[in-house]
Amino acid sequence: MAISHSDFLTQVRDYTEVGSSVLSDSIIQNFIRSVELDVAGKVDYDDTRKYATSTFTAGNRAVSIPSDSLILRSVEHVGSGGARTFLEKRDISFISEFNGTGKQGTPKYFANYDAFNILVAPTPAAADTIQINYIKDPPEFTSTNQTFLAKYQESMLLHGVLTEAYSFLKGPDNLYNLYKGKYNEELQNFALQQMGRRRRAEYDDGVPRVKIPSPSPNTTN
Repeated sequence: MAISHSDFLTQVRDYTEVGSSVLSDSIIQNFIRSVELDVAGKVDYDDTRKYATSTFTAGNRAVSIPSDSLILRSVEHVGSGGARTFLEKRDISFISEFNGTGKQGTPKYFANYDAFNILVAPTPAAADTIQINYIKDPPEFTSTNQTFLAKYQESMLLHGVLTEAYSFLKGPDNLYNLYKGKYNEELQNFALQQMGRRRRAEYDDGVPRVKIPSPSPNTTN
């Protein structure tokens, strides 16, 4: 059974032995949100993976990205027959130089421009379909909203919040390091778990952005 939001807040105060006069609901909520954003920024997990379809505008190299996008994973051009082609990611200077020739055609490249748009090259010659694959802004665990992390990764979420709490409280280093270590270990395990759930192409599926330890092989035997 998933933990309730109120019970989670109580757990944080019980572990830290600090009451609500210092660790208010709003302060702990900020810790929760910080951890949720940290996880989403490091691991592609089921609850945050999303896609949106749109169309190019002929003669316009700018394409709007979804308003709830946190991280852009990939961009696909969908041909008239349903064939899909991934656009290659480049930097803005490449896109600007490429489009400086005035050539139009089927876009092959894209670059992040700002929080609301990407730029493509060459400039679209037709209103073809485009699919944007992205990581959405993660749902927030609140008194009225249960989330994937709170339900299935409660321990990881708790240890992340305790790390934030001990940093805020300037608590003992040994406790801060203890919970930070637990959080990092569970984050790595979560990343590996999500990788194991999907065995599709890396470009389509995305990869975890948390570093996965890889011990060197033993060459002495």
